[in-house]
Amino acid sequence: MSFLKYAPLAIAVAAASLSNAAFAQSTAPATATHAAPAHYSTTETEIGKLLDDPAARALLDKYIPGMTASDQIDMARAMTLKDIQQYSPDQVNDKVLAQLDAEFAKIQAK
Repeated sequence: MSFLKYAPLAIAVAAASLSNAAFAQSTAPATATHAAPAHYSTTETEIGKLLDDPAARALLDKYIPGMTASDQIDMARAMTLKDIQQYSPDQVNDKVLAQLDAEFAKIQAK
């Protein structure tokens, strides 16, 4: 199975879930701010931030071919790679996430 086959449905479901999470966060009391990470992470960094950095985007293209070219990728900008793993486990598996984390550790987050 490819990411593109299930991408529209997976991204729509995830976007709906994120809308609920965003509402819950907007009603929660403010907490201490955390410093921005020095490197990207598959569990912490939003896909939108990865897409906006040419070096990180190139790594996505290398390890998850077709993902950045999807017509619906913008709907997943607020998700992490770990978040979308459940919707495309064949292509976004633990091995790929570990490889990406190793590569992300070599580049500085912007």
